[in-house]
Amino acid sequence: MGLTHRLLVLLAGAWCTQALGQGIYTCVDSKGRRLTSDRPILECIDREQKELSTSGTTRRKIGPSLTADEQAIEDEKAKRAQAEQFRINEEKRRDRALLSRYPTKTVHDKERALALTQIDDVIATARSGAAELVSQRKSLDTELEFYKKDPSKIPPRLKRSIDENTQNQATQKRFVDEQAAEKQRVNDRFDQELERLKVLWAQAATPATRVAPAPSGAPVPMPNSVSGPARKN
Repeated sequence: MGLTHRLLVLLAGAWCTQALGQGIYTCVDSKGRRLTSDRPILECIDREQKELSTSGTTRRKIGPSLTADEQAIEDEKAKRAQAEQFRINEEKRRDRALLSRYPTKTVHDKERALALTQIDDVIATARSGAAELVSQRKSLDTELEFYKKDPSKIPPRLKRSIDENTQNQATQKRFVDEQAAEKQRVNDRFDQELERLKVLWAQAATPATRVAPAPSGAPVPMPNSVSGPARKN
C-alpha cells in the first residue's frame, strides 16, 4: 500500500467523521513538532494522531496507517491474543468442572480407588483366563506325547489347538501388560488432578486468594471405564 493510498484511506475516515461534526487533528511528527489541522495530517501518517472536538477533548485516536505486511502482523497478533484468551477461558472451565466433581480429597481418593479396583478386576479375570490356557496346554502337550516318535502322525486338529493356545496365551499376556500400564496412567492422572485440586481447594477456602492458571495443555481427563478383549477358550 503506497503512501498516497494510505492517506486516502485515512481521509475517507476523516470525511465520514466531519459529516457528523468538524474535528481538529493533532500529532507530533518525526521531527518532534506538534502539528494541528482540520484534516488528517500527512506528516503523521506513520504515527498516532488525535482527533479533538471543538471543546478540545479527545474524540478518538487514529493509529498509523498500516501497510499490507504491517496489517498482516497485527492480524496475527490479534489471533494469538484470541487463542491465548480461549486457552485461559478453557482452563477456567476445566477448573470449575474439576472442583465441582471433586469438592473434597475424600471424594477424589474414593474415585481413584474405584478406578484402580476396576482395572484390578479386569487383570484378575485375564490372569484367570491365562491360567486356564496354561492348563489346556498341558493337556495338549500330554496328547502330543503319543506322537513324539512319529510327529508326522500328529492330527491336524491337535496342531490347530496347539497353535490357537499359543496365540491366545500371547494375547492374554499382552492384555495383562496393557492393563498394568493403564493402571499406572490412571494413577498418574489422579496425581496430576490432585496437585491442581489442592490449589482449587485452597482458593475455595480463601476466596480472596488469586489462583494462578493451570499449566498450558495440562489435561484434566475423566476416569474411563476399562474393558478387555473377549477371551478365547
